[in-house]
Amino acid sequence: MMTTVTANRRRSGRWTREMNEIRFFTAARWVVVGVLVISTAFPFYYMGFLSVQGAGAVLNDPGALWVTWSQLNLDAYKSVVLPVTSGGEGFLSFIGNSLLLALGTVVLTLLVSIPGSYAVSRLRFFGRRQVSVLFLAVYLFPSILLAVPLFVFFTKVGLNGSLVAVLIVYISQSVAVSIYMLRNYFDTIPVSLEEAAALDGCGRLQTLWRISLPLARPAILANGLFVFMFAWNEFLFALLFLVQDRSRWTVSLGLSELTGNSVDVPTTVLMAAAVITTIPIIILFFASERLLADGLTTGAEKG
Repeated sequence: MMTTVTANRRRSGRWTREMNEIRFFTAARWVVVGVLVISTAFPFYYMGFLSVQGAGAVLNDPGALWVTWSQLNLDAYKSVVLPVTSGGEGFLSFIGNSLLLALGTVVLTLLVSIPGSYAVSRLRFFGRRQVSVLFLAVYLFPSILLAVPLFVFFTKVGLNGSLVAVLIVYISQSVAVSIYMLRNYFDTIPVSLEEAAALDGCGRLQTLWRISLPLARPAILANGLFVFMFAWNEFLFALLFLVQDRSRWTVSLGLSELTGNSVDVPTTVLMAAAVITTIPIIILFFASERLLADGLTTGAEKG
C-alpha cells in the first residue's frame, strides 16, 4: 500500500515538491539561525577583540578581526582593575559595590516577594484582584518622577550617598514586578497538592516550604536573575545617590565616566571595562540555565 502511494506521488510530481520544500525550509532555518547567532555574538567578540589589543594596533588596523599571540596585550585590563592611586580606573571596587547591591537586592526582594506572591495567589481577601493590578501599575510611572522625592527624603534622613539608600530603592523597584511574576507561577501549581499536604498535617508555611517552593524553583531562579540584572545595570538612582563618592560607585557609573572621557581614555580600556562588566552576567546566566531547565517538569500530580 505504502509503495503504491509513494509511486503515485513520484509520478504525479507531488513528492518532488514536498522534498524540495523540506530541503528549502531546512536550509533556510539554518541560514536564519546562523545570521541571528552572528549578529548577536559578533559585537561581543569584537568588544573582546579590541580589549586585548594595544591602542597603537587598533589605530593602525581598526578593521582587523583576529589577533596573534605576539599582538596580545592585556594592559587595558590592568588599567581597568588597578586602583586610581596606581594610575588605573578602580573597577574592582565598582564591581564589589555592584555585587553587594545586586545580591542584596535579589535576596531581600525574594524574601518579600515569595510570601507576598503566594498570599495573593492562594489567600482570599478583599481587594485581592485590585492588589495585583496595583503591583503592575507601579511600572506605569517612570523612575525619573520618583528621583527628586527620593533624593530629598534620603537627604533628610541622612542616607544620601550611601549604598543602603540605593539598596532600598532597588528593592522597592523590583518587589512589585517580582510579586506579579511569581503570583502567576503559583497559580499554575495544582491546589490539590497543597490540600494533600494539609491532610497530612502540614500548616500553611510548611506547605509553602515543602510543596510550593520546590515546584516554583524555576520561576524563582528566573525572577532572581531578572532582579540581579536590573540591579547590576541600573544607572539613574546610582548616579543620583552615589556620584559624590567615587569609592561607592557601581560599574554603570564607572562605564559612564569612561564613555564621557572617551577622548582621554583609549578605546581598548573602554572595551576591557565593558568585558569585565558583562562577564558576571554571562557566568550567572549559564550557571543557572541548567537549574532553570531542571526544574521545568510536568506531571507532578500523580493520579
